[in-house]
Amino acid sequence: MAFLDNLINGISLGSIYAVIALGYTLVYGIAKMLNFAHGDVIMVGGYVIFTAMTSMKLNAYLSVLIAVAACTVLGITIEKVAYKPLRQATSLAVLITAIGMSYFLQNMALLIFGEKPVTFTSVISIPKISLFDGQIVIKSEAIASIIVSILIVVGLSLFVNKTRSGRAMLAVSEDKDAAQLMGINVNRTISLTFAIGSGLAAIAGALLCSTYPVLSNTTGAMPGIKAFVAAVFGGIGSIPGAMIGGLLIGVIEILGRAYISPQLADAIVFAVLIVVLMVKPTGILGKKVNEKV
Repeated sequence: MAFLDNLINGISLGSIYAVIALGYTLVYGIAKMLNFAHGDVIMVGGYVIFTAMTSMKLNAYLSVLIAVAACTVLGITIEKVAYKPLRQATSLAVLITAIGMSYFLQNMALLIFGEKPVTFTSVISIPKISLFDGQIVIKSEAIASIIVSILIVVGLSLFVNKTRSGRAMLAVSEDKDAAQLMGINVNRTISLTFAIGSGLAAIAGALLCSTYPVLSNTTGAMPGIKAFVAAVFGGIGSIPGAMIGGLLIGVIEILGRAYISPQLADAIVFAVLIVVLMVKPTGILGKKVNEKV
């Protein structure tokens, strides 16, 4: 029973990683940029929900909607201010900018909310599930994380493959110049990608802070890094790959913490990533792309 309980907890945590990883994989897949400020947008979403529920006395669902809207605007702003001027710059310049934006968001949160962590009130109110006469209890946060992640992956896949905007995103991911010649507004498409990814970050923040109810200016840092690992693990640029990578990373982390060592759990996650990339450098569902030089 202990193994099954740990497995469920791993799937729950992995579902949160999957939602975060989708933001990374979308931005990289379409804009070919690694937005390392994505984890800090999660933190911003958590603080917006916390403020809306405590200071404004709004209900949980309305607070989450406000956080999604705020993070969407924040994502578009980050893209316009920090990344758009570097559209033709080197990858190193974009990476340094992303790290700088990450520290900027962390320090702004530190100035506004202070260095003392706050206790986050869960936004999830669905009933928990008891199995095997109460030997295993699936928490409401775990149920919500799994259901929400599945709905987001399915909805995002349908959006990308079935809608005009989604097909424009696919075209931009293949070739920006050719897409522009075909009449696609590349700048608007990339902004839409950042908007969707940042909106998902707010949802991830709600799930993460409800599961681990301590909120500070560094809340999204480590989950963001692990979600990036999940995106690479599953094949960065692949929506199903982000889901698979997130679930695997969550299960590996929880099982490693339970059966090997809590102190080595993070190291085990990164070690598994190294092994996978040695065997399949593109990740589980990643595709090898040949470039002419």
